[in-house]
This record gives sequence, C-alpha cells and structure tokens, in this order.
Amino acid sequence: MADKPHETGGSARDRHVPVLLERTLELLAPALSRDGAVVVDATLGMGGHSEAMLAAHPGLTLVGLDRDPDALRLAGERLAPYADRIHLMHAVYDEWDRVLDELGLSAVDAALFDLGVSSLQLDEADRGFAYSQDAPLDMRMDPGAPRTAADVLNTYAHEDLARVLRVYGEEKFAGKIASAILRERDKEPFSNSARLVELLYNAVPAASRRTGGHPAKRTFQALRIEVNAELDVLERALPAALESLAVGGRIAVMSYHSLEDKITKRELADRVKSRTPVDLPVELPGHGPEFRLLTRGSEQAGEDERETNPRAASVRLRAAERIRGGNGEEAT
Repeated sequence: MADKPHETGGSARDRHVPVLLERTLELLAPALSRDGAVVVDATLGMGGHSEAMLAAHPGLTLVGLDRDPDALRLAGERLAPYADRIHLMHAVYDEWDRVLDELGLSAVDAALFDLGVSSLQLDEADRGFAYSQDAPLDMRMDPGAPRTAADVLNTYAHEDLARVLRVYGEEKFAGKIASAILRERDKEPFSNSARLVELLYNAVPAASRRTGGHPAKRTFQALRIEVNAELDVLERALPAALESLAVGGRIAVMSYHSLEDKITKRELADRVKSRTPVDLPVELPGHGPEFRLLTRGSEQAGEDERETNPRAASVRLRAAERIRGGNGEEAT
C-alpha cells in the first residue's frame, strides 16, 4: 500500500500507476489470448491493469468489479474505447458467484486481484485513508457501507480494539493504544484523523517511532481492514474465483499485507497438491493437482519500480494455472 497520497485531480490514467503491470500481463497472457476469453478484474480501481489487458488482447471481454462508485466512474471513462467488451459491476469481490450468474457466465479464463487501498482512495482526503491529512475517520471503500473507522474507535471494547490493531496492523503496542483510545473517547468521541494521529504519537514510544516508520501507519491499516472486512472478503472470494476458472485459466493475486499473502498462499497450496494417498506408488486417475503454480513463492517489484511507484514497495505477487477441472478434464 502507498504510504503517501498521489496528486489529486486529472484522469484515472494520470492518477494511477499500475503495480507489476508487465509481469502480470505476462503471467495472464496465455489465458487471455483466446478469442472470446473472459477475465475478471476483481479490484478494478482506476482500470490500469484492465486497460492494458484489453489493449493487448482484442478478443478479450472484461468483467470489472469494485465496491467504490467513484472508481467505477473513473475506470469507465478510461475504458470507454472498449465499451463493447466490458461489464463494470458495483460489487465486492466476494460477490463473485452472483456477478457471474447475472452475466450468464459459468466459467472464466482469468482472474486478477490487486488488493489493499487504491490510489483513488488515498487521493481523496475526505475519505480518511491517509494519516498525513486531517480528515473524517471514514475509511469505507464503499461510501454506502454502514460502518466507519470512527464507529470502530468509539464503540469497540478494549479487547476487540486491541485485537484489531494487533492482528490487522501487527501493532506490538496494541493494548497500550487501545487503552489510550478508550480514555480519550470517554472525553469526546473520535471524529477526525488528526486527533488519532496525535494520540498515536504519544502512545508509541520514541525509540519505536525512530525505527518503525510513522506511528499511525499500522493503526490506520488495521482500521481500514476492519471497516471493509477485507480479509473476510478475501477468504470467501479466492475459493469462488479459483473454482470458476476454466481448465487452462490463470489467476494472479497481488497482496500488500502479510495476512493477505498468507490467505492467498494457503488457498493456492491446497490446490496444487495431489489427492492420491501418499503410500500409493502411482497417481490415481482424477486425483492429480487441480492447479500448478506459475511463480516460485511470491514475487516482488524490482528496485526501479519500487523507487518510482511507492505502492509497489510491499507488493507480493502469486499466480497459478488450472490444469485439471472438477470433472477430471485436463489441460491439453
């Protein structure tokens, strides 16, 4: 995730630099090149990856999902030249099966997940994602969702708040910060980010501030993940996406947080294993792996990209190809 916002204003193309664009295109290309192929961009954002895929593959149809109406609008403008080959849907990516049903799709050829907060959301100060600017404590990716970051800060019990900070933010001072938040909210409920940032400066020891980055980074990350139920959504979405892939279909997942990457690694690892009992000397028919990994572990952005695009600094990319279907069909 980017630590600082990009310049606001302008078109989606001007405001957004896709992460690992060339590598993602390379990994997905064999599944996208067939005439009539369908790809689902589960995290459309401002459409950078989608635009590149559509430009490179004239026979490709895109299904783009995003929970943020502003992202859908900007991506729609960017992808207007391909209007006859796109379906942009206001949906969270755990609504995968519903979207495919609505479009009459029984299977797709490729899937792309670019997780975390988008450049668009960091751009808009009043969304409250960036701790560098005073703004309402909102952090909803879908502005119509019911729960804000202020709701979490003002209503969660100490134990629940500390758990969110410790697990989602990997914050080692989670208990201390939660105690400080409860004391302050008794005086006045939290509404804006500047007050929270000041509290975090005071709660995080100076030694940790010198070596651990901005003291608000981990708490803001944790609140954003909680508000948007990001990990729960990913836990539901990845199995649905993998099951929907046709034989020969490919998936690429870019994570920016260790817990996102852990979920992705687990889901892929479970599907590259043989189902044949380990004590049998030969592979049983129909028991071979369903997928094969296309990356060795997780791949990172190169040094040049990390220097020019802050969002690429923490990315971890994993990809896989479906080699066998549930009915035993195998790739040729």
